[in-house]
Amino acid sequence: MLSNHFQNGMDTARLVWSRLPHSEEGELDGVGLLSAVNNRNGVESLDYEVIENYAYREEQAQRGKLYVGYNVAVKWFFALLIGIGTGLAAVFINISVENFAGWKFALTFNIIQKSYLAGCLIYILINLALVFSSVYIITQFAPAAAGSGIPEIKGYLNGIDIPGILLFRTLIGKIFGSIGSVGGGLALGKEGPLVHTGACIASLLGQGGSTKYHLSSRWLQGFKSDRDRRDLVTCGCAAGVAAAFRAPVGGVLFALEEVTSWWRSQLMWRVFFTSAIVAVVVRAAMGWCKSGNCGHFGSGGFIIWDISDGQEDYSFKELLPMAVIGVIGGLLGALFNQLTIYVTRWRRNYLHKKGNRVKVYEACLISVITSVISFGLPLLRKCSPCPDSDPDSEIECPRVPGMYGNYVNFYCSKDKEYNDLATIFFNTQDDAIRNLFSARTIHEFSAQSLLTFLVMFYALAVVTFGTAVPAGQFVPGIMIGSTYGRLVGIFTVNHYKKLNIEEGTYALLGAASFLGGSMRMTVSLCVIMVEITNNLKLLPLIMLVLLISKAVGDAFNEGLYEEQARLRGIPLLESRPKYKMRKMTARDACGNQKVLSLPRVVKVADVVSILRSNKHNGFPVIDHTRNGETLVIGLMLRSHLLVLLQSKIDFQHSPLPCDPRGGSRAIRHNFSEFAKPVSSKGISINDIHLSSNDLEMYIDLAPFSNPSPYVVPEDMSLTKVYNLFRQLGLRHIFVIPRASHVIGVITRKDLLIEEESGDSAILELQSTSSSAT
Repeated sequence: MLSNHFQNGMDTARLVWSRLPHSEEGELDGVGLLSAVNNRNGVESLDYEVIENYAYREEQAQRGKLYVGYNVAVKWFFALLIGIGTGLAAVFINISVENFAGWKFALTFNIIQKSYLAGCLIYILINLALVFSSVYIITQFAPAAAGSGIPEIKGYLNGIDIPGILLFRTLIGKIFGSIGSVGGGLALGKEGPLVHTGACIASLLGQGGSTKYHLSSRWLQGFKSDRDRRDLVTCGCAAGVAAAFRAPVGGVLFALEEVTSWWRSQLMWRVFFTSAIVAVVVRAAMGWCKSGNCGHFGSGGFIIWDISDGQEDYSFKELLPMAVIGVIGGLLGALFNQLTIYVTRWRRNYLHKKGNRVKVYEACLISVITSVISFGLPLLRKCSPCPDSDPDSEIECPRVPGMYGNYVNFYCSKDKEYNDLATIFFNTQDDAIRNLFSARTIHEFSAQSLLTFLVMFYALAVVTFGTAVPAGQFVPGIMIGSTYGRLVGIFTVNHYKKLNIEEGTYALLGAASFLGGSMRMTVSLCVIMVEITNNLKLLPLIMLVLLISKAVGDAFNEGLYEEQARLRGIPLLESRPKYKMRKMTARDACGNQKVLSLPRVVKVADVVSILRSNKHNGFPVIDHTRNGETLVIGLMLRSHLLVLLQSKIDFQHSPLPCDPRGGSRAIRHNFSEFAKPVSSKGISINDIHLSSNDLEMYIDLAPFSNPSPYVVPEDMSLTKVYNLFRQLGLRHIFVIPRASHVIGVITRKDLLIEEESGDSAILELQSTSSSAT
C-alpha cells in the first residue's frame, strides 16, 4: 500500500509513518532535524561524528590495547610521511621557480646588452609560455587547483565536503601550476598553494594513494573516516605553511588560528612534529643546494629575509608613524578584499561562463600586461648614482638584474648607476622583498619609484587574484605592504633626522600590516614574520601594527579567505554565532517542514523511493513499543543506506525485527565499508540495480543506525545549538520536546574513570567531589 502511495506522489514522510500503528498523520510529533548545510549549491557536509552503531561497537570490542597502541603509532608515522612529502614538494617548487626565473633573467639580460626591444620580447614570451602552461593544466586537467585553495581547505576542516579538492590530479595541478604561474612573473605567490599541496598529500596518504591512477598501497589505507582525515589534513596545512615560509612554529599557529574549527592537544603534538620534520627536510635540501647542485637556487638561507642586522632600537616618537602604518594596512587590506570581491563576481557572472578558452585568454593577457609593466616602467625611470661604498658592507653597486642584491643596473648609461624601480620590478618577488627589507640602504629607493610600484603592483594583484591559475596572496601582500612601509620610513627618516632609523624596518611593519588588514591573522602571522626575518626585537612593533590593521579592516569587511569562501558558496560556520541567534530557538531553525523518518524494519522498495524523491542525508529511525508509543531509536545516514542496498546481504523476507546482538548479522559488514571515498560523491542511488524480488524484501535498520545521536530540547537557544554543532563537528542534531523525566545526572566525578591499576589522586578527588555534590 505504501508503494502505491509513493507512486501517486503523496507526502513521503507521512506515508512512511503510515506503516506504523498509532502514528498521527505520519508525522513524528515534536521531533525536528537540524543539519549542517542544505545541498542547494551542491555542497554537502562531512561525517565527523562517530556512528556508534552495533557494527562499530562489535568491531571496537574485538580490538584490544595493542590495536590502540598500533593506531597511535600509525598516526605518528603518517605525520612523518606528511612532513617529508610536503617538504620535498616545497623544495621541488622552489627549485623549479628559482631556476626558471634565473634562466629567464639571465637570457633577458644577455639580450638587452644588444637590444632592449628584443630582450623585452623574449621576456614577455618566456613569461607567457610559463603562464600558459599553468592555466592549461588547470583548465584541462585540474580545475580544483585554481586559486590558493585555503578557502576550500578551511571549508573542509569546517565540515564541508567539496568534491575534487583533495584528489591526486589536484595535487599535480597545484604543484606544476604554481611553478608556471609564479615563474611566469604574475603578481601572486606560491605560499597559499603550498597549504593546499600539503593538505592533498596528507589526504592521499591517509587513503593509501590514488586508485584511479593505480598509485595506491593497501598497507597505507589506515584512515578512511572523515574524522581521521580531518586530523591528517590539519597536519598537511601546517606543513604547507612551514615549508612555504620555513616557519615551523608559524605553521602550527596558522593551522590553529586560520583553518581549523576543531582542535585538541593530541593533534597539536602531531602537527608540531609534522612541521618540525618539514623544517629538517627543507634545511637538508638547502644545505645540499648550497654546493651548487640546484642551479640558480641555493644562495638563500633558511631565513628568507634576514634583517637581524637592521634597526637595533626605536624611540617612542616612532610609534606614531608605526601606528599610521597599521591604519594604512587596515584600509588598503580592506580595500583589496572588496575589490577582489567585485572582480571575482564579474568574472563568475560574465567572463568565466564563456568556457575554458576565455580563462586561458584572460591569464595570457594578464601575463603580457604584467611583463610589459615590469619591463617597461623601469625604462622610464632615470638611473641614480651609486652611493659611496662602505668597505665593511657586502652590498655591491650596481648588480645585474635577476641576481640577488640591491642596486640593479638596468638601462643605465654609466657603470656606477642603478635603477631603483628595476631593483623591485625587474626581479623575482623574493629578491624584491629582500631588497625592500634590506638594512643600511637609506635613500636607495625614491618615494616616486615606491609610489609607482605600489599603485601598479596593487592593481596587478587585484586583477590577477581569481584567474584560473594557482595563486597565493601572502607574498604579493608582503610586496604591497613593504612598499608603503618603506615610504613611511623615508618620511620618518627625513622628519626625525635620526641615523639609527632603518627604512627596512618600516618595510617589514608595512608587510605585516597589509597581511593583517587583508587576511585578519594575528598570532600566527606575527610568529611567521619573526621567523622569516630573524629579528625578535621587532616583535612588539609587529604586534602593534597587526592589532591596529586588523581592527581597522574588521570595521569594513571580513577577511580575505572568509569573503572568498562566501563567493565560492562554501557555507562556513564561523567561530561566533550571529547576534540574532540569541533570540531564536532550535525549533525556529527547524522551520515548519516535516521530518522524513524511516521505520526500523522498512521495505526495500520504500527505501529506494525515499532516496529517489529527496536529497536528505540523514533520517531518524523510529520504532514503537508494545503499547503503541513512538520511540526514536537512532539516525540512519543516506550513505549507509546505499551501502546496504548495494550489498543486499542484509535483505530479509520477514518484516519482523531481528536481535542484532543474538547472531552474526551485525558483523556482516566491516565498519570501514561505510566510509565514503575522500572528496568524491560516493555511491549514488542511480548506481544501484535491484530486481523486483529485491524490492519486495525488508531491511532491519537497527544494527546500522546511530543509536546515540546528539539531541537538544526544542526551546534551547540557537546560540547554544550553534556552538555545540560547530565545536563537535556535527552533521545532524535531533530537536525533541522537553523530556518527561530524568534518569540521572552526570557530574565531573562520574567522568573520572579509573584505569585497572587505579590512581590514588583520582580516588581522592572523587571522594572530595562526592561530598560536594
